[in-house]
Order: sequence, then C-alpha cells, then structure tokens
Amino acid sequence: MEQAELLTTIGARVRRLRASRGLTGRALAEASDLSVRFLSQLESGRANIAVGRLQRVADALDVSLETLVGEATVAGDGPRAALQRILAGASEADVARCLRLVEMSLAEDPRAAISLLGMRGAGKSTLGPRLAERLGLPFVELDERIQEAAGLALTEIFAIHGEAYYRRLEGRCLAELFGEGVRRVIELPGGIVQNADAFGLALRHGTTIWLSATPEDHMQRVLAQGDTRPVADRDDAMAELRAILETRLPLYARASITVDTSGHGVDEVLAATVSELAALGWVGNDAA
Repeated sequence: MEQAELLTTIGARVRRLRASRGLTGRALAEASDLSVRFLSQLESGRANIAVGRLQRVADALDVSLETLVGEATVAGDGPRAALQRILAGASEADVARCLRLVEMSLAEDPRAAISLLGMRGAGKSTLGPRLAERLGLPFVELDERIQEAAGLALTEIFAIHGEAYYRRLEGRCLAELFGEGVRRVIELPGGIVQNADAFGLALRHGTTIWLSATPEDHMQRVLAQGDTRPVADRDDAMAELRAILETRLPLYARASITVDTSGHGVDEVLAATVSELAALGWVGNDAA
C-alpha cells in the first residue's frame, strides 16, 4: 500500500471508530492527549504520523495499533469480509468475546471433556473432584499424567529437562487423554494457556472453565496448603503473581465459562459451575 493510500485508510478507520463510540473530535483529542488540529489532519489523511502518537489514538479508542494500520486482507461482500468489517470497529474486549464464541462454536465436541483452567489457588483441585462426582465422570489431573509419562516428579522434570520439555509432555499427554474418548473432568496446569498447542487442544475438545480469583486469594490459598514456593526467596512475591495473572488474563478469558471463586465457598462455586454447564447442555436444568 502506498503511503498516501495508507494515510487515507488510517484516517478513515480512526473516523469510523470515533463515530462508532459516539466521540467528538475534541473528545478523542483530549482522550489521546493530542491536539484537535492533529486529529483533524489524521482523519483527513494529511497527518505526519508518529507511531507513538498513533498508539495514543488507538489506546483512546480501545483498539490495537494493528487495527488502525493493518492492511485489509478480505475484500467483497462475503461472510469473511463482513466479519472483518465488524471486528475492525470492535474494542479489544469485544474481539476477545467474539473469539471465545467462535472457538466454542467450532469445538469438535463441546461435551468431550470439562477442562478446568486457572492459576494455583484458583480451586481446581478442590472443585474438580466434587464436580466430577456431581456429573458422574472420572477426574484426572494432567500434571499426574505428565509425571507418569516422565517417570519424574514435576520439580525434577523442570530441574533436569527444563520447561520446554515439560510443555512438550503437557501437549502430548493432553492429546492422549482426549484420544482415549472418555469424558472426564480434567484439571489443567495453570500455565497451559501459554502453551498454544496444548491450550488449543483444550479449547477444541470440550468445555473449558476458568476459575478466576483475586491475586490475594490465589496467594492465601496456596500458602494455606503449606506451599511456600510462591514466596521463597522473593522480595515482592505478590507483585510477581499480579504480573503473571495480568499476562494470562486474556488467555484465561477465552474459556467457555468463567466462574468467580473469590468470596465464595466450594458449595457456591460448585452450584454456579453446574448452572453454567446446564446452559451448555451438560446437565438438565433441574439438576443445576
């Protein structure tokens, strides 16, 4: 795309997104900390654009920089083109919600398994067996399968072979679980969402449930179990936990179902989870 055409395209996208959010030019200029004059030039395709300035406009519109500068790849009036036009004006939160719905609709078998997501302290080990019993399904922890496959404890796997080896086993063991064709409740490791291949398997084979919690609850629950690893030799363990959770939030949010566990007892969380599953056809509404 030629520079003049690119500037015109960016300007049109900014103008369309601003209009879709009901913002005046002055309001967008203030939100992005730029002058009204610059914004006017930007929308008319005449601005001398610096990347930093354009990023501020994208942030103010709650879209990615790529949304403004990415070259269109689908033309015409077909469904792909229509979907691209819709998403071009969507916020990051709306794009994430659409992605979750698409992944759910394209799942190979939405009732192949129930996979529990969340960081340590989310309540997976507590809820998992209770949920499996309620649904009459077996319960399995993926980490146990990984340890069996390696013939080593998790700490030894990481110490001897490293994280890359663990992630390969993670994907292989999960694929084997799904390949057995047995419906189960599966507790997934907290970091599986950063293993694109393994996480993709979970999203395609069944229903995923993110057990969300505040960072404080994550930490308190792990320490209450006698596990001091999160704070060992760390000056600011809570800051580290917050940073990890912040990084994973968009990935966890791709789960079919989200259940908030903070401030709720296990019976409440179980009831909420079963109710959500009933809506997806896992159980009858009278059992929810």
